[in-house]
Amino acid sequence: MPERAKILLVDDREENLIALEAILSSLDLVPVRARSGEEALKALLNTEFALILLDVRMPGMDGFETAAHIKRRERTRNIPIIFLTVVDSAPDYAFRGYAAGAVDYLTKPFDPWVLRAKVSVFTELYNMNKRLAEQASLLRERLTGELPAGAGDHASVLPELSRRLTAVEDELARIRELARKSQDPALAAPLSDLTDRVTHLRAGFDALS
Repeated sequence: MPERAKILLVDDREENLIALEAILSSLDLVPVRARSGEEALKALLNTEFALILLDVRMPGMDGFETAAHIKRRERTRNIPIIFLTVVDSAPDYAFRGYAAGAVDYLTKPFDPWVLRAKVSVFTELYNMNKRLAEQASLLRERLTGELPAGAGDHASVLPELSRRLTAVEDELARIRELARKSQDPALAAPLSDLTDRVTHLRAGFDALS
């Protein structure tokens, strides 16, 4: 069984963390709590996350400073961040959030369905990227290992790779349809990047066929 994606929930208030976990409880993911920016950065040292839900207003290191540290690290700079804050925040908070590298910004109280839908699609994209990386690794292994042994290997190896790549393309089409229905502009960039990677992999495979 593939490992379930992990989501980092960063908020200094216990009741907010409990509420986020309740909203996300129906999704197939693992929520991980952090009560401060410092705790969040420690969690990111050894754990891979699909997404970060980050509260803006926290004592000490606030959400903007935490995001800046995350984006400076090579290992974590590409993790999507959704900022969460109360509706009466200063009007420039949204701008500062996007400037800090957030992919989205939600004000409290937010619609639980909207948050759940956003998290679901970002998790799907993360899982898709993981599977794509696995397929690319398999392709490289077969190219450097079995294929040079003789032309006869193509008959057995290429159909298997084709089936796997087609499955990835079918799943990508499903995710694209989910993104289209959600009409969420925050998904455009990561979905475009994933589409390019699948396209390049298909082009490399077709060159062998």
